[in-house]
Amino acid sequence: MRFERRLLVRERGAGVLEKLWQIPWIFVLLLCALAAVGYVALYSAGGGSPDPYAGRHAIRFGFGLVVMLSIALVDIRLVARLSWLGYAVGVGLLVLVALHGNVGKGAQRWIDLGPLQIQPSELMKILLVLALASWFHRASWERIGNPLFLIPPLVAVLIPAALIFKQPNLGNALITLMVAGAVFFAAGVRLWKFALVLGGVALAAPIAYEQLHDYQRARITTFLDPESDPLGAGYNIIQSKIALGSGGLWGKGFLQGTQGHLNFLPEKQTDFIYTMIAEEFGLVGALAVLALLAGVILFAFLVALRSGHQFGRLVAVGLGTNYFLYVFVNVAMVTGAIPVGGVPLPLISHGGSAMLTAMVGFGLLLSVHVHRDAELGAPRDPG
Repeated sequence: MRFERRLLVRERGAGVLEKLWQIPWIFVLLLCALAAVGYVALYSAGGGSPDPYAGRHAIRFGFGLVVMLSIALVDIRLVARLSWLGYAVGVGLLVLVALHGNVGKGAQRWIDLGPLQIQPSELMKILLVLALASWFHRASWERIGNPLFLIPPLVAVLIPAALIFKQPNLGNALITLMVAGAVFFAAGVRLWKFALVLGGVALAAPIAYEQLHDYQRARITTFLDPESDPLGAGYNIIQSKIALGSGGLWGKGFLQGTQGHLNFLPEKQTDFIYTMIAEEFGLVGALAVLALLAGVILFAFLVALRSGHQFGRLVAVGLGTNYFLYVFVNVAMVTGAIPVGGVPLPLISHGGSAMLTAMVGFGLLLSVHVHRDAELGAPRDPG
């Protein structure tokens, strides 16, 4: 009996070592490089000191790295089985935020857990991807073509999107819908159905605009004409553009950014961290950071292509799209291409909730890669 127990322990140990060997450590190093960029930028944002941003950033990334590698070792089949339970927990957290969440800057988005504040809307996008992947992964082409089959996942998308919009958090609600749309598309939902939905959105847009808060409408107006309120709603984007332009090709140098260090640049440690990098390291530094971010996105879609099961493909597509949207929205926001919204740059901006949820997502991505040949079942017959 003791011999059998020892043998079982050895087999489990060998299994863990084998999974660790299959982890693409180059990807892990890429994440470390992005976190290092974040540390340098936050060190500068703190006035040339690890306090109050850079030191916490390093600790959070270290903790997140442990979380990520732990999740990477979890069997993807177990993740698939628990996906809808996770979705229910995520919706419950959003309801808890609506009832008892902390209010900050006019929005009720956080749950206070003592040393850590979590933003369930960040985690919900990951849990929604898992739930949708679980719904579609064994569905045949004929079954996906049945409009009735799409009603439950549509409801599953609209519930968290509505709760997030109510916080109010329009940016995250839209990202949630777009991430879900990517999973629907990857699952094989016909294009004409997307066209139908987009047509309905276009018709409802004027009504939706009237339901926006004053500050949300001001963001749209400022996006169209920042100079209309240069000291109010247009201040952030004007200062961001000044900082971007003043960096030039090579930048002003580390700790030499005037817009950032003279406090003209707002939220330089979170939403506008990319602007601070561009001011101090110029166009070359900004493009180098974009190349690192693009490497993460490329890896996610490579994992999707190499996965031997539909669940893994859909999870990788959803998580890759989520990360891409974060990067796109943040960079487009600080350059004035889209209205300003509170979207951080993952692994670079200051924030514990964004860091933790990003690392959870990367852990799931690695789990898909490690278990890419797992047997999750063939597509079901239409019915």
